[in-house]
Amino acid sequence: MATKPTESITILSLRKLSLGTAEPQVKEPKTFTVEDAVETIGFGRFHIALFLIMGSTGVVEAMEIMLIAVVSPVIRCEWQLENWQVALVTTMVFFGYMVFSILFGLLADRYGRWKILLISFLWGAYFSLLTSFAPSYVWFVFLRTMVGCGVSGHSQGLIIKTEFLPTKYRGYMLPLSQVFWLAGSLLIIGLASVVIPTVGWRWLIRIASIPGIILIMAFKFIPESARFNVSTGNTQAAVATLEHIAKMNRSVMPEGKLVEPVLEKRGRFADLLDAKYLRTTLQIWVIWLGISFAYYGVILASAELLERDLVCGSKADSEVVVTGGNSGESQSPCYCHMFAPSDYRTMIISTIGEIALNPLNILGINFLGRRLSLSITMGCTALFFLLLNICTSSAGLIGFLFMLRALVAANFNTVYIYTAEVYPTTMRALGMGISGSLCRIGAMVAPFISQVLMSASILGALCLFSSVCVVCAISAFTLPIETKGRALQQIK
Repeated sequence: MATKPTESITILSLRKLSLGTAEPQVKEPKTFTVEDAVETIGFGRFHIALFLIMGSTGVVEAMEIMLIAVVSPVIRCEWQLENWQVALVTTMVFFGYMVFSILFGLLADRYGRWKILLISFLWGAYFSLLTSFAPSYVWFVFLRTMVGCGVSGHSQGLIIKTEFLPTKYRGYMLPLSQVFWLAGSLLIIGLASVVIPTVGWRWLIRIASIPGIILIMAFKFIPESARFNVSTGNTQAAVATLEHIAKMNRSVMPEGKLVEPVLEKRGRFADLLDAKYLRTTLQIWVIWLGISFAYYGVILASAELLERDLVCGSKADSEVVVTGGNSGESQSPCYCHMFAPSDYRTMIISTIGEIALNPLNILGINFLGRRLSLSITMGCTALFFLLLNICTSSAGLIGFLFMLRALVAANFNTVYIYTAEVYPTTMRALGMGISGSLCRIGAMVAPFISQVLMSASILGALCLFSSVCVVCAISAFTLPIETKGRALQQIK
């Protein structure tokens, strides 16, 4: 049977073809934030210059604040002042600080940290020089109040440092700034021991104004905060600043375009009391007030204990005899006891204490965290205030004052860092300003406890200082936000 020839069949597999042309995928351009840039550039030569220049603002502030402690015995004698009048000088300095701290914080969040820092230094140097020509006690108080107004803006230097430092370096570099405050305190005490006995307190004030004037000229080497610039929409200036930092550090910028939201609402008091920050803000205010009360209480109590020998029940009962004009000799209610060289040495030793706990403070901040570290040092401060009441030798008194100065300095270190870190850029300067302002209430009250109440009851004054420190320790321990290892927030 013949076979039928088979035909080859070709099977075509058809695919559904798209008539449209495939759209090429567009790559999104790379972007970065200021935080990314700061972390990428890293730590380098720019930050060392920043640390030295902005840190030196602490030298000037310490000299202006500590000046009152070393000048008080002299003006007490020259103008025959009573206790409350001497205390009023310090109180009015901090009153000016309190009022302008809020104002400068508000203006810094709106117009820039650098501008406010410069204005505050010019203001402070001008009125400090004028103080040296004060013809009377009233003029002296007024002019020192104006100095306090200017000094309140110096905290913008800390904010600029905070906003430029990479996260992992903030916990180390910011506490080291205490070295500058120590240097200023030692410098003014050393100058006082030489200048006051020779050419008088007026020349001491003039000489103390020189570092601030020199520092003003160094500000041109530090730019405005890049974080502030981007918050106002000035991205070009922020990029230029970051490129300059990268060049100085011999580093590189992140790839892409700097992108940050423009923040129209900046420096608003209501933001501090927003639900997210309300509890933190209120507890920070309590802590600032208490720390300042304790810090300036220690400084003024040290001077008072030395000036009037109020230790171990050896309160001086005798009043000085003051010669006044043609009236001959008359009893004065004013104590007129000038510092001896040994008193200046004691002040220097106790002041050096401010740096003694710095290594432990740095370790505590970075390993235990800001909250726990602060609560521990505040608790120890309360204890040493009570120990100060123990009747002891001169060496024992110096030892207690040494430890107290170390502890109160550690407290200030930690609360400064925490406050600068916890608030976002939009209200960081205002948060620091209001906290600094409220803490001056403590500083305003401290002179009346250290210079008035202590005259009547040493135990009563020390128990009051100790009680306030205990409240602050509890408040620090219960703070709701820990900022250790946390990036700075740009918006709330």
